[in-house]
Amino acid sequence: MAQRSAAVEKLEQAAHVRAMRPIDLVHLAKQCLGDEHLEYEILRLFDTTVKTYFDRLELAASYDDLAINLHSIKGAASGVGAWTIADLAKAAEMEMQAGRPLTPERIADLGMAIEEVRSFIARMLSDEPA
Repeated sequence: MAQRSAAVEKLEQAAHVRAMRPIDLVHLAKQCLGDEHLEYEILRLFDTTVKTYFDRLELAASYDDLAINLHSIKGAASGVGAWTIADLAKAAEMEMQAGRPLTPERIADLGMAIEEVRSFIARMLSDEPA
């Protein structure tokens, strides 16, 4: 079993502490200056964006492709407050930068977190006010 860095362990512990909801709605509200309609629009855009970049990540064949898709997922997730996704993507980036391969398990973990957030978004959008 490959030895994991202390930084990666710390990120994973932080993910468990922050993971009460798949999206930090307080963070999102601050980012949108309290505009509820903007929040819903941002969630729609994030849903499409994260799915696109994850699909590309699964098909990536080079280090550069893996790195750019992980970085894009991390940035988008940080913007909306999807901390678990951001933390998992950051941990994967750090492992790659340390010369470790991106494992199928790491990609699967990220995929599960993304599906959880996408389900949460779908539920929120189904309750969207007119």
